Amino acid sequence: MKSDVSRRGFAFVSGMTFPFDMAILNILISSSSPYCNRLDSAVPVMKFNKRTYKNLKELFSDLWFPIRNRRRLKEVTNKGLISPAFRERLMLAVTAVDGCRYCSYFHAKQALKSGLTPEEISRLLSGDVDNCPEEEAVAVIYAQHWAESDAHPDPEVVRKLQQTYGVEKTEFIHLMLRMIRLGNLLGNSWDYLLYRMSFGKWRG
Repeated sequence: MKSDVSRRGFAFVSGMTFPFDMAILNILISSSSPYCNRLDSAVPVMKFNKRTYKNLKELFSDLWFPIRNRRRLKEVTNKGLISPAFRERLMLAVTAVDGCRYCSYFHAKQALKSGLTPEEISRLLSGDVDNCPEEEAVAVIYAQHWAESDAHPDPEVVRKLQQTYGVEKTEFIHLMLRMIRLGNLLGNSWDYLLYRMSFGKWRG
């Protein structure tokens, strides 16, 4: 069921209850999230700036990744090395860089469920990682760097991550980053298609 906000022109994910939708939407608005972008024929956009898949080889490589690593992905949950709240901080840090409006909405919702406050979610989606728990700060800052480098981080920064969390937990962190990158780029690539079909009027 879509809300009144949706009928005023916001891109919106249907199927949620109205009060919870509004709570998420308020967080996204306060963070200037790309989720709140909309189609506005009066203001054409001349260039699409979000990161997308450049070719089918890159796309299929990322789509194969969760299948190839399904056992390790299950271990992330089973071993409990990364809590749901920690996972969502990583996801939001990457999404803030990549600007996927679909992942902004979904992971804001998941972050609330995992115990993050609306203020922290808003700050993470704004690119502010200063208020993370001390034991997670290195990883969240790394996630931001990892996204900004298009998944090609500085080797020295990777070594610091391993020194802080150990080899196994670092591997699990990278699994989470790869998964959210897949979601981000799929969402952005879809928006790029909408952008092309609207002759540059879709803000995405």
